[in-house]
Amino acid sequence: METKSYSFSSIRFSDLQKIVSIRLVLDENKFKDWFLSSYKLNRKESIFLKDLIKKHARLLPSYLEEDLKAKFLIPILNQADFMTDTFRDWYDPVFGGLVNDYELKGFVDYMIAKGEIEPQKPYFFIQEFKPSIPDRNPEYQLLAEMLVAIEKNGATVFRGAYIIGQHWKFVILEKIGENQFEYFVSEAFDALKLADLKRIYSILQTVKHKYCVD
Repeated sequence: METKSYSFSSIRFSDLQKIVSIRLVLDENKFKDWFLSSYKLNRKESIFLKDLIKKHARLLPSYLEEDLKAKFLIPILNQADFMTDTFRDWYDPVFGGLVNDYELKGFVDYMIAKGEIEPQKPYFFIQEFKPSIPDRNPEYQLLAEMLVAIEKNGATVFRGAYIIGQHWKFVILEKIGENQFEYFVSEAFDALKLADLKRIYSILQTVKHKYCVD
């Protein structure tokens, strides 16, 4: 029998439902352990984030995808610094795998994974909204990537985020049984508000120090 294949970039929620049993659960408490970070920004980090907002606040809503990524997102991720001796970050790596005999594959906007030359074990994904493709949903693309990661890692939980313009949402996907999944979506954080951007940065640091482990 030929394996059914889906691309991350075009997958819809109805496609995900053909592959597994998956449902959204509304529970902000699910993020408590992740978001109540003990990470404290130092003065240099606080000034960096404040200056970033000041520099881009007026133009960011008009940025297209590559401008948003190069001018605003990459500086934040570089400041968080996911380049370590055991894991690092990748932009647009090829990724894929089988979930319940369905092949899910494509390019991932941003991945943190174990490895040096090639990604070996994924720890975290960020999916960026592509405004030039209006019928695509970054949430569903992210979920498809996370489903593959859970299967590859032999795990029951995976974390990620998606970005629509200046707004960030974080996502937790949990495997609760054979081919059964629940996912949780956080409140939106506005990266042009300094308090929110500091929280985003702290959340990313928690990913780095708490969840990028075997």
